[in-house]
Amino acid sequence: MKEKALVLFSGGVDSTTCLALAIERFGKENVEPLSIFYGQKHKKEIEAAKKILSFYGISGMELDLSAMFDFSDCSLLSHSAIEIPQESYEEQLKSTNGKPVSTYVPFRNGLFLSAAASIGLAKHCSYIYYGAHRDDAAGNAYPDCSEDFFAAMNHAVWEGSGKQIQLLAPFIAKNKAQIVKEGLRLQVPYELTWSCYAGGEHPCGVCGTCIDRKRAFALNGVTDPALY
Repeated sequence: MKEKALVLFSGGVDSTTCLALAIERFGKENVEPLSIFYGQKHKKEIEAAKKILSFYGISGMELDLSAMFDFSDCSLLSHSAIEIPQESYEEQLKSTNGKPVSTYVPFRNGLFLSAAASIGLAKHCSYIYYGAHRDDAAGNAYPDCSEDFFAAMNHAVWEGSGKQIQLLAPFIAKNKAQIVKEGLRLQVPYELTWSCYAGGEHPCGVCGTCIDRKRAFALNGVTDPALY
């Protein structure tokens, strides 16, 4: 029996590139995309995910974990009155005293990966892909994207699953520009992806993830196709 992989799939640049990598390695019939709603201020990512799955001709799963974050005041969440910062993560970290940025959803990746492990086991998957990378982890902006966190969670999932399933984070030591470079090789439909923390008709261009995304495409000598 051919091995299968579950992909944590948000509809953004990183997870879509992970999806393309998994499809390349295992074949789309052996890939299980999982999109998770966590109470964010918009559903643009979920909508993008559906378009991308249609592009690849693959079906996915959706999971609502929003109740888990009811007690958080993270600025990404719909019940939070905190404005989403309109500056780079580097600028934001200057005022956090070493703590994560306001758009850090508390232990989100820990929760997502645990849920993915449970579902992945039920779906007979051997691997879980997630798109953590160096730019997000840098300076403790998102500590659940760090290499240390990945190693610890991978060990926990491997042991807790009876050594049946393991995590794969192919970009954990790479930056976003390197992810885009790999995605361009894989002909990822980046025009369908959504990364912006705002939920407008078009990306805002000024939130931390928009700034990182625009820079990543520019470093590859191309314009971000989602901006048009």
